[in-house]
Amino acid sequence: MRKIIISAVVGALLAFSACKSKPKTQQTTGMGGNGPLPVEAMIVNPTSISQTVVVTGNILPFESTEIRAEITGRIVGLNIQEGAFVQKGSLLVKLFDGDLQAQLKKLEVQLQIAEKTEERQRELLKISGISQQDYDLSLLSVSNLKADMDLIRVNITKTEIRAPYSGRLGLRAISQGAYISPSNLLTTISQVENVKIEFSVPEKYSPQIFNGMIVNFSLEGNPTAYTARVVATESRIEENTRNLRARAVVDGRDKNLIPGNFAKVQVILGKDDHALMIPTESIIPQARNKQVIVFRGGKADFVTVETGVRDSTLIQVTKGLLPGDTVITTGLLFLKPKADVKITKFK
Repeated sequence: MRKIIISAVVGALLAFSACKSKPKTQQTTGMGGNGPLPVEAMIVNPTSISQTVVVTGNILPFESTEIRAEITGRIVGLNIQEGAFVQKGSLLVKLFDGDLQAQLKKLEVQLQIAEKTEERQRELLKISGISQQDYDLSLLSVSNLKADMDLIRVNITKTEIRAPYSGRLGLRAISQGAYISPSNLLTTISQVENVKIEFSVPEKYSPQIFNGMIVNFSLEGNPTAYTARVVATESRIEENTRNLRARAVVDGRDKNLIPGNFAKVQVILGKDDHALMIPTESIIPQARNKQVIVFRGGKADFVTVETGVRDSTLIQVTKGLLPGDTVITTGLLFLKPKADVKITKFK
């Protein structure tokens, strides 16, 4: 009986020892376990990029002027052919000047009399037949008449409205016989043989815009690539848009470049042979800055960065990374600072 009791106790001890020695279940890895999180990453290497900014622009005529009269009057001659090309100085509109011509003829007659009087008094002055004062008055009368005639001729010139430069006329806004004033628009004239393009760039790129730089542009539905040369920029940044306005002269002539056309302008700001480019999705936007996660010593290191130009898939990091850094590109939402990570694939 004693042997049976001892055997039972020994068996119980063996059974308890067997239960205690059972192996623990294997730990799992990944997001649900305690092991390192598997991620993908890329090694940052310098690359060559061209910094290009794409903005919108408008095609402008090289020159454009509204044709208006300087004085009031009735139109007696109209030579505005809509859409026609005219040379500089061509007569476009003639106003009635009959009254001015009559005043000029009257002054011409008065001048002839005054000149005869001045001539006689000059001879009398030589023999002391008149005083110097009397002769000076006759000479002054001649000068006044000539000045009045010059004024009339200027007013007659204002009745002739001519083209200020060679260009193409716009639509006619008046008719023969109309009585017009300086407030009436007669037509427009534009130099369309040569055109300009006007565009605006964001404030941060304004220091890189300079006279003489070349920009490229294209038109909607037109596959032709055009170039233009910057000739001027605005003297200040626009307060509402925070943009700098610039103008460029288009190289060459093309009938498809019609003033008013919408254009897409590519401004090449420069080339960087040491740019650090990373995938756009690896950027973590914050309230006041941007961050990326760098793989260092098997852990996730959150680094604040500054960015530059971007394209459809990559973005430039201008500050915060060094060549050779390993940037994590996946699993960003599940990582915390100093979390264990394991790289499974390099991009």
